[in-house]
Amino acid sequence: MRILHLSDTHLGRAGARESLSRILHDCRELAGLSAVVVTGDIADDGSTGAYTEALELVGGFARPRGIPAIFTTGNHDERAAFTAVLGTGHLDAEGRDRPADRIDAPDAARAAVSVIDGYRVVTLDSLVPGSGYGLIGAAQLAWLRDVLTEPAPNGTVLAFHHPPVVVPGEPLQEALGLRNGPDLADAIGGTDVRLILCGHFHLQLYGTLASVPVWVTPGVIDRIDLTATPGTLRGVRGASASVIDLRGPHAPVMHTLHARDPRAGETAYEVDADAVRAAVARLAPANAQHGVAAADS
Repeated sequence: MRILHLSDTHLGRAGARESLSRILHDCRELAGLSAVVVTGDIADDGSTGAYTEALELVGGFARPRGIPAIFTTGNHDERAAFTAVLGTGHLDAEGRDRPADRIDAPDAARAAVSVIDGYRVVTLDSLVPGSGYGLIGAAQLAWLRDVLTEPAPNGTVLAFHHPPVVVPGEPLQEALGLRNGPDLADAIGGTDVRLILCGHFHLQLYGTLASVPVWVTPGVIDRIDLTATPGTLRGVRGASASVIDLRGPHAPVMHTLHARDPRAGETAYEVDADAVRAAVARLAPANAQHGVAAADS
């Protein structure tokens, strides 16, 4: 199974359509794709129009190839608008919302299952409305445990927005990642989960949770440059994506693609240390401390 993994398209923001169109154009000759997976922040403003645009562009890439397009929510997304256009987010090769299973959650969380080439792809909803951090609630975790009771023929891939791993010493990541990584680790430990796909941080990152590889793909809209002064934030231009190979002796194998953008690497924005601290205070929970510590012990 080969997945084209995108995240953080932020459609509705200036330049977002161009960035997504550019990376999809540059991926047009990728061979052997089984699915496109988009791990959240599809819309910048949660508007119905942004999801319609995602359906047009990502669906327009997937359907001619006869492969499904799978979407998850992110902190910029709005569940009702997402659902109105994308349903569960599990669109089959003909663009129809046809998951193999879905959650019936009281908070309207979007979580569902597709089976592709014998691999089970499970999307979770880490959106906490009005916040930048993520949380996978108790109802989803109970549902996930039930889904994982019976192994899939070739194993399971989880996809959601907020990573349960961070670069140490990065305050925004530490505050705005997945808050309950240990709870998720407990739910997947000893199961057939082979890989976790995330976005949110707008940079390439690898770690583990309960000995399961976690891959964070860079953003489509831009990429965070960690060579900036510590405590500050710099975004640079250039759409990125990842290719995930789940078959072969070294699987899972992940590699990153960068669009052939003549402006790639140019500074898109810079945020000083005071503004970063203000963002953490505004978007993170009180006394934020990332919830993944010791989750892989």
